Amino acid sequence: SRKRKTLRKERETARQGLDIRLLSGSDIREEHWDAFWVFYQDTSARKWGRPYLTRAFFSLLGEAMADRVLLALAYDGDRPIAGALNLIGRDALYGRYWGTTDDRPFLHFELCYYQAMDYAIAHKLPRVEAGAQGEHKIARGYAPTITHSAHYLPDPGFREAVADFLTRERQAIRLHAAELAALLPFRRPEATTSS
Repeated sequence: SRKRKTLRKERETARQGLDIRLLSGSDIREEHWDAFWVFYQDTSARKWGRPYLTRAFFSLLGEAMADRVLLALAYDGDRPIAGALNLIGRDALYGRYWGTTDDRPFLHFELCYYQAMDYAIAHKLPRVEAGAQGEHKIARGYAPTITHSAHYLPDPGFREAVADFLTRERQAIRLHAAELAALLPFRRPEATTSS
């Protein structure tokens, strides 16, 4: 109850004075990509050091697969101030990029997490994949999920050292995921006892 109240307040605070628009398919126009490009550059420069996608990429994305794109934009009047880019899969919504030019409390959570969840529920998608990292996602209902990646390391000594590290790290990751899962804001089923 307390956590639900907190999330409702977050959402109200984030949306205060803003118009949130969800765009997909032919509703996404070049002006929307222009705005999102600015958001992407700002966030990439602050978090990752250098944006690696080009402005042309977003236009090509819109041309090639606009019906598989969900763009969540926040407007202050007629000015877009933040956006989140999601890709629509057969059984999941994949959140990928976010950005803003006007920091507002909880707006990141609203556009990236809550709007994605609302969309997935409305379109009967069973999952929202919000991307890697971020323990702040736990309080917002995103369960920790162990993922995998594949890499080839040509140097045998380095490959062996990485393999040794990963053997030890896997157990620590599993334990950490279990600890985080215990913090999810969902009701736990009551334990049944037999007499």
